[in-house]
Amino acid sequence: MNILLAVVPILGASVLGQLATYPSIAGWYAELAKPPFNPPNWVFAPVWTALYVLMAYAAWRLLQAHRDTPGRSLALALFFAQLALNALWSWLFFALHSPLAALLNIVPQWLLILATIERARLVDKVAAACLVPLALWVGFAAVLNFSIWYLNG
Repeated sequence: MNILLAVVPILGASVLGQLATYPSIAGWYAELAKPPFNPPNWVFAPVWTALYVLMAYAAWRLLQAHRDTPGRSLALALFFAQLALNALWSWLFFALHSPLAALLNIVPQWLLILATIERARLVDKVAAACLVPLALWVGFAAVLNFSIWYLNG
C-alpha cells in the first residue's frame, strides 16, 4: 500500500505537468527569449523522469518509517506540499503563459524542498539524499525561470 501512496501522487503530478506543458512547447515557449544556459528541450523529460523516480523512492522510504517516528508526519506533509507546487508550476508557466506567476511559485517550492530534505534527514537519511538532486534542479530552474521572466518582461 505504501508503494501506491508514494507512486500515484508522483505519477499524477507528472501527468498534470505534461498536460500543461506540451501544448505550449512548439508555440509560446519556442518564441520566448531564453538565457544562453537554457537547456535544450530534450533534456527536461529524462531529468524529470529521474527526479520523479527519486522522489517516489524517497516518499516510499518515509512512508515505510513507523507512524510514531518523530518527524515522519511533517516530512511527508512537506514532501506532498512541494509536490503540489511542482504540479502547479507547469500550469502557471506553460498553460497560463506566466513566467512571473511561475516564479512566485518556484521560490516557495524550492524552500519547501529544502525543508523536506532537512526533516526527512531526521527520519531516513537515504530519503533525504534522494531529494538533493531535486533541490539542485529546482534551484537551477528558479534561476532559469527568473531569467526568462526578466528577458521577456
